[in-house]
Amino acid sequence: MIVTRFAPSPNGPLHLGHAYSAIVAHDLARARGGRFLLRIEDIDGTRSRPELVQEFREDLAWLGLEWDEVAPQSSRLASYAAAADRLRAQGLLYPCTCTRADIATLATGMGPDGPLYPGTCRGKAIDPARPAAWRLDMAKAVERAGPLDWMDEVAGMQRARPETFGDVVLLRKEAPASYHLAATLDDAADGVTLVTRGTDLFAASHVHRLLQALLGLPVPTWHHHPLLLDVQGRKLAKRRGSGTQGSGWGLAERRRAGGDGRALAADLRAGRLPAGISLGEGLDKAL
Repeated sequence: MIVTRFAPSPNGPLHLGHAYSAIVAHDLARARGGRFLLRIEDIDGTRSRPELVQEFREDLAWLGLEWDEVAPQSSRLASYAAAADRLRAQGLLYPCTCTRADIATLATGMGPDGPLYPGTCRGKAIDPARPAAWRLDMAKAVERAGPLDWMDEVAGMQRARPETFGDVVLLRKEAPASYHLAATLDDAADGVTLVTRGTDLFAASHVHRLLQALLGLPVPTWHHHPLLLDVQGRKLAKRRGSGTQGSGWGLAERRRAGGDGRALAADLRAGRLPAGISLGEGLDKAL
């Protein structure tokens, strides 16, 4: 049975881009007689706002979606720690005390997540009293895993290229796990068979496929859908206030103003987008 999920972080209100993503995942599951899950990704430190979780539920119900809710990330910390211990035991993790400024200054190239980590702390003795992130030794990990493939329903079969990310952070200084580690473990624990998310996370799937191999996790299929874009061609994003009061694109704002959520969902399905919003290019055209 197909299982999809929508996994928002409660660090800001949901916007039209979230609605589109949730609808795509919901409809893929329903069309194939499967399950659609809601998972709250609430380990973003002080940025997480617990009061938004109920708003998210109300927004999704307003759109006419139905879901099964699974455990939030904050209840899964032991699983992240256990996975990190397994990777350390394989000699694949090392502590890193570098700041973003350090990395930006010393980086010799760019990867999908930004400046590539130059390996400053790899093999270096680190003061255990200093806050440290834990990075994956990518060269060792790729050698350990060997060649890997993964399937995207839109883009087709892909050869995994996690090395383009360099030594990614798996445990952050300020949070119990990075997105790469937490999302990979959570999808496996929840039985997700079709990872449905936007094209902005396509490259991340290369890293997630590697982690699945290293940790002996089941391998899902992926479905990366186009993004909703603003008038400047940028994806709608919480950090730019796309869901906040007055933006015109926030779901809670529209719901409280008496808008018809089911009609909005029907318009998004049909490609009838609000003024100032466009649908980005899909992977079938971009790759």
